[in-house]
Amino acid sequence: MASKVRKNFHQARWDEPIIYEMSNPGVKGIDVPNVEEEIKNEVGDVLSELPNKLQRTEYTNLPEVSQKHVLQHYLHLSQETLGSNLSNDISQGTCTMKYNPKIHEGFVSNPKFAFIHPDQPEETMQGVLEIYYKLGEMIKAISGLDKVSFQPVGGNQAIFMAAKMVQAYHQANGEADKRDEIITTMLSHPANAAAPATAEYKVINIYPDDQGLPDFEAIKEAVSDRTAAIFITNPEDTGLFNPDIDKIVKMVHDVGGLCYYDQANANGFLGITRAKEAGFDFSHFNLHKTFSSPHGGSGPGGAALACSEELAKFLPVPVIEYDEDSDKYYFVEDLPNSVGKIKDFFGNMSAVLRAYSWIMTMGPDGLKETADISILNNNYFYHKIRKEVPDLAISHEENEARRLEQVRYTWAKLKEKTGVGSSDIQRRVADYGIQHYFQSHHPFLIPEPMTLEPCETYSKDDLDEYIEVLKEINNEALENPEKVKESPYKTAGIKDTKSLSLAQKDIWALTWRAYLKKTKSKENRN
Repeated sequence: MASKVRKNFHQARWDEPIIYEMSNPGVKGIDVPNVEEEIKNEVGDVLSELPNKLQRTEYTNLPEVSQKHVLQHYLHLSQETLGSNLSNDISQGTCTMKYNPKIHEGFVSNPKFAFIHPDQPEETMQGVLEIYYKLGEMIKAISGLDKVSFQPVGGNQAIFMAAKMVQAYHQANGEADKRDEIITTMLSHPANAAAPATAEYKVINIYPDDQGLPDFEAIKEAVSDRTAAIFITNPEDTGLFNPDIDKIVKMVHDVGGLCYYDQANANGFLGITRAKEAGFDFSHFNLHKTFSSPHGGSGPGGAALACSEELAKFLPVPVIEYDEDSDKYYFVEDLPNSVGKIKDFFGNMSAVLRAYSWIMTMGPDGLKETADISILNNNYFYHKIRKEVPDLAISHEENEARRLEQVRYTWAKLKEKTGVGSSDIQRRVADYGIQHYFQSHHPFLIPEPMTLEPCETYSKDDLDEYIEVLKEINNEALENPEKVKESPYKTAGIKDTKSLSLAQKDIWALTWRAYLKKTKSKENRN
């Protein structure tokens, strides 16, 4: 396929109301038939069997919409999206937007899997437990660590549980009161600071040095007998792998602290380096990044939280084990010092099955090839873009170090010349049928940032298309800056004139019910 810039792309824009605004009292999607007398006589009055606390006292506030309009509504919304199944999704740096094999959807929708109830006896779901156990063995081989729990359903949950494991470990050693600090780095994933803070640790953030790596001397200064642990992502969001990572780990261990490796995105070093050899005590992988389970809006995710034998007794439960004598897989719920659960039951089964299927398909050589191609793609991309898009630069370019799977770029030069910044270009790429790109986690240490990750999924043509689009926009900015600043023109997206609107928590909510509650509270205050 030749590289093609989609200049005539035009997306549907439906000005779609939310489904609650489409509600008309009395309209039904499905008219459920009355229960037949024979069935009533057989099952009796089912509702009276429910405990009072589970019985509703009023009708649910659900939208009343016909079946046709429900279908229409969601088709409209689907036409207003971009993403990995629709377009070139190099855009989502740090997220590893790789192809999710569609055959996996057949596996997870198979009734033999989909209809398993998490409360059913373990002897009736041996197949699922076998998949959990064997995926755990694979994660152990990939990380070099000794035990695994799949109970967290995302990276943030895994990091929070790791912070609780740090507390439990130091509590067991009688040092919990003394060790109240966790060190992390500014270019690690933000949850490496947020989750320990939620667990009531004092968090010390280490800024990068002039080479873009965590300041080694600053870490040395921060480490003390108050250090409970260090939580670190490596490579950080810049794509730079820290060559001193083993020295940092040793420094923390020497004062009695633990070392946690955030491997949410391990695409750049699968089969090349492991947490164990770098000396880490525990780590996590996001199944929905590296191992090809699909992303969603904060789900459906999955995390593999792995640790050394010494920390195994603190893992979230359950963990899955295998008894050779009886040839049975079973839950272990009674780890003596477990930090408990952060989610119902035993994690996200469908994410586990998809990750298992992907690793089985790839095999050990395929995993390493994944890393090789990801690094090759990324290096082809950024070397070419440096030549062809003159006003785009790479963060900490002067260090000349090789980036692994992704790069944080900067449009600072273009902003200075034209007033066109990264937010403007982020909107404009969607006019070419490309997903809006990820700029950076906050705070923006690198000005006018853009983070791209051309993982193994993408062909040379995909990479060239993306470069051509950025080149077009760079030229547009030089010739007619207002055109870029006022974009988008051909997508369902809009220009957000309310800066940092997500930070204004009074104007949004995750659900309609939460929104009504929030706005009614506001009315009452007024």
